[in-house]
Amino acid sequence: MSLIRRIFRARTQLLFDQQFFWLVALALILAEILLNIWVIQNIKYTEIDWQAYMQEVEGVINGTYDYMELKGGTGPLVYPAGFVYIFIGFYYATDLGTNIRVAQYLFAVVYMVNLLLVFRIYQRTKKVPPYVLFFMCCASYRIHSIYILRLFNDPVAMLFLYLSINLFLDRHWTIGCFFYSIAVSIKMNVLLFAPALLLLLLTEYGFLRTIPRLLVCAAVQVALAIPFLRVNPIGYLLRSFELSRQFFFKWTVNWRFLPEEVFLNRNFQLTLLACHLTALILFGLYRWNRRKNILELLIKPAESKSIVDDNYIVTTMFTSNFLGMIFSRSLHYQFYVWYFHTLHYLLWITNLPVIFKILVLGLIELSWNTYPSTDSSSLCLHICHIILCIALWLRKSERKIIQEDTADRKKGN
Repeated sequence: MSLIRRIFRARTQLLFDQQFFWLVALALILAEILLNIWVIQNIKYTEIDWQAYMQEVEGVINGTYDYMELKGGTGPLVYPAGFVYIFIGFYYATDLGTNIRVAQYLFAVVYMVNLLLVFRIYQRTKKVPPYVLFFMCCASYRIHSIYILRLFNDPVAMLFLYLSINLFLDRHWTIGCFFYSIAVSIKMNVLLFAPALLLLLLTEYGFLRTIPRLLVCAAVQVALAIPFLRVNPIGYLLRSFELSRQFFFKWTVNWRFLPEEVFLNRNFQLTLLACHLTALILFGLYRWNRRKNILELLIKPAESKSIVDDNYIVTTMFTSNFLGMIFSRSLHYQFYVWYFHTLHYLLWITNLPVIFKILVLGLIELSWNTYPSTDSSSLCLHICHIILCIALWLRKSERKIIQEDTADRKKGN
């Protein structure tokens, strides 16, 4: 019996103790490599956007730099210049876009690198026990499908986003802003993290010293777009950052329970935008801000490294993106990757019971795996989002967290 107890205790430590985080993570990475190979070899690839991507970048290769003329089988090119350069690389690496199997293995590499970057973020924050990584790796058919069976551009953008967050954790803010802007140049959804990044930069540097980092972000966008801006600048801006895109109701995951006429109504879109901005302002003022007031945030750079710590960076970035997901008018199936790898962290920093955290995670996964979406699956997704949002609001504000941490350090001294 004592041997059994020791084995059970060792297994419990392995799953719950942060010192075994990388041991569990590396075991899962090895399992993921085998799983991805098996999926690629045995499950049929489904063509959705890959051919259109290849047709769009082929236009650029053939000398067309007017964004109003670049298009593929699914319509006009609607992604910024970074997307073009990345997928030109994929174009040549896959026999001019024809070798799907090679493309799948390239996206498997993207998946594995993305996973390593996410694991490093989680290890740095020490908020999520190792056993939760099993849910991230083994419990999502949809995520594996998005990466290696559909070949969407969303995973590529998220890879650069998580790279930038890792650089922020190492306090390499300028180069982190560079790679953050690269992510934005691949797909605009990464802008959902921008409010938190601005707050972090202001907290770390104050207003004046934040400006050079913002200029880095802007310079990346301009530099990548120069060939297209020289030909038709207005066309590039209208198409690559097209804010007026009208998504089809039939593909939406989140608002299926609404009548289509309401979904397409302009007032509904404006209401969601107003709610999103309101949520950002409320979280920014009362949950994220670690300073005494906004004026101090704008003027005074951080005097202590403890003000901008690892958990503060990750919590604000992940929550900002999550708020954007809540109020998005249309979420398509590939958009799941926009926040999937952040959900585990967000749930585990709340005060919800563990069984409830796992239940919410499971219901969100179920909602995204229901195809086509139904009134029930969409409503379930919104209920889970609302529960998580309320739980995030009810946790301690960042100002109170930093005050308690400061008091604890003083007692320790």
